[in-house]
Amino acid sequence: MTTEKTCKDCEPGSKRPAPNPGPRCATHWREEKKRRKQAAHEKRVQNVYGLGEGDYDVIYKGQDGRCAICQRATGASRKLSVDHNHKTGEVRGLLCRVCNNLLGHARDSTEFFDRAKQYLINPPARQILEKK
Repeated sequence: MTTEKTCKDCEPGSKRPAPNPGPRCATHWREEKKRRKQAAHEKRVQNVYGLGEGDYDVIYKGQDGRCAICQRATGASRKLSVDHNHKTGEVRGLLCRVCNNLLGHARDSTEFFDRAKQYLINPPARQILEKK
């Protein structure tokens, strides 16, 4: 005799099968996985970056839910990275992966960005090809 488990989060008397841990139905298991993932992220940013509870969300909302540099990425498919000063540990803001990698490549050098700006304004290929 097989007894089917019922979801512990559904209304009493619900006939929804609960094959997932808990036991939970598919809908409530999806919600539980999402809750666990958010809790793990919260714990990680607290432990690694020293942020307080809810600080990530406060910064995210303060940046209007966008990468602080490119202003395009929203973190919808991949959470924005916590950018911090590696020397002082100070959290500077939230960045998309591309912008965070760019800062990492620059090693916090403002000269890098000055050169990049000049490169965009006056590309070397333009001058080289004019002399040709």
